[in-house]
Amino acid sequence: MIFMKIFMKRIVFTVCLLASVTLAQAAYTVTVSGVRSQKITGFGAAACDGAMCPFGTDTEPVKLLYGAESKIGLNIMRMEISPNFEGDVKYGSWDTPYDWQGSVPSAKIVKQRGGIVFGTPWSPPGDYKTNNTAQGGNSESQGYKRGELREDCYSKFFPWMNSFLKYMKSQGVVMDAVSVQNEPDWWVDYSGCLYTPEQQLKLVKNYANKLDRKTYSGVRLISAEPLGFDPSYSNMLLNDETARNQVDIIAGHIYGHPPLGNLKSAAKLASQYGKEVWMTEHSVSDNIKSLPDWSEQLLFAQEVNECMLAGCTGYIYWYMRAHWAFVGTGESQYNPGNTKNTLLPRAFVMSHFSKYLTGSTRMETSADANVTTNAEFETSVYIKGDSLLVIAINASDDDVKLSLKLPFSVKSGKYIRSTSNESLCVEGEVKISKPVNSKILPVPAKSVNTFVLMIDNGETGVIIPEADDNVLESKYYDLSGRLISKPSGLCIEKRPDGTYRKIYVAE
Repeated sequence: MIFMKIFMKRIVFTVCLLASVTLAQAAYTVTVSGVRSQKITGFGAAACDGAMCPFGTDTEPVKLLYGAESKIGLNIMRMEISPNFEGDVKYGSWDTPYDWQGSVPSAKIVKQRGGIVFGTPWSPPGDYKTNNTAQGGNSESQGYKRGELREDCYSKFFPWMNSFLKYMKSQGVVMDAVSVQNEPDWWVDYSGCLYTPEQQLKLVKNYANKLDRKTYSGVRLISAEPLGFDPSYSNMLLNDETARNQVDIIAGHIYGHPPLGNLKSAAKLASQYGKEVWMTEHSVSDNIKSLPDWSEQLLFAQEVNECMLAGCTGYIYWYMRAHWAFVGTGESQYNPGNTKNTLLPRAFVMSHFSKYLTGSTRMETSADANVTTNAEFETSVYIKGDSLLVIAINASDDDVKLSLKLPFSVKSGKYIRSTSNESLCVEGEVKISKPVNSKILPVPAKSVNTFVLMIDNGETGVIIPEADDNVLESKYYDLSGRLISKPSGLCIEKRPDGTYRKIYVAE
């Protein structure tokens, strides 16, 4: 009996030890620093090719997806700057060989709802190219002749872009940006054009000044968008002062290259020069044989989150409407669950980012340096006005307790949670009885979560960055929390003892 009791005690001790290990594994601590990273411009999708059936003339997808009042909150739309294979077509008072009118109806709605519209050429006009066609050339019927922009036509490229800007403006759409090229490193048998990094540099450095920014004020130039976000394309532009001054946004796709690889590498140099970084096309898993299951939706959430952690300022998905995208197509082979022009689960997963993070600034955390691709548990943290926004993705089979440590106090909050294809964007209250600077947040298994926590600004009503702590003399901030060189008007004084007060200094 004594032996049995000792044996039983060892069993109990072992069980307790295993339980404590399990609990330790289910706890995840994130410390939020006062250091701010990139500002998030937004999120979007493309109105290209078969996505809109045909192009953007069916406007139901953009009506469902775009604008602050929509359930999803997208604000960036990508369209094709297309050369037409069929020859001249007359559109109203315009004679143009290009198929640009297709996306106009959708682009108008996006602009009306305060969104951004940018255009990407799959190819310049065929007669500008080495293979004399808009096709890429990679097929037997196309003679396997590589399609590149002829050097004697470099000077024509940006004037052709200007004609696109002029056409779109005539249709009531002022374009926000244009890109140099879709996937310049991918030899295709559809519309395409190849550029080496050196060729892109020569084009942008010597001829991008022909882009008519004066007439089309505010239009920005996006770099070519390589297939796997090859940083050699953007780095070569950024390392040349003349080219760097012409380019506003560094862009690329992440096919075959997860965000924490090439994209992160490209973003590092781009951020040094104050350039935005957009991921402009990808389709997670591309499950074209059936509707994506919940595990694939979690992969999508992880991808968008990792793009943000890599330094992305804009994320643009591929098609808006596809059974593996945001809006249903109605194709019978993918039903039930694919009703035409209804929001699909992936749209609601996207809304965790697009509905809440647009206009926010990412805050660096202790977890950022340790994140790995498709980690079972991922977070990212943002600040927007008086709100702290926490994304938490738990792809594991176990619940997790997220222990959040903050540089300031929060006083109230809510969560938005998606736990399956059938349980999307459920809202609830985060209970906070008094202002706290640490909080444990429950994160269920197989879930995507957005926590919106209201910051307690105390008497000042502004947030002062942590980096300015331990000052030896008073510092002054305007009412937006920005450091100013000397007090003027109504402002905030931060005193050496760490306390704040509002003051008024006559100008």
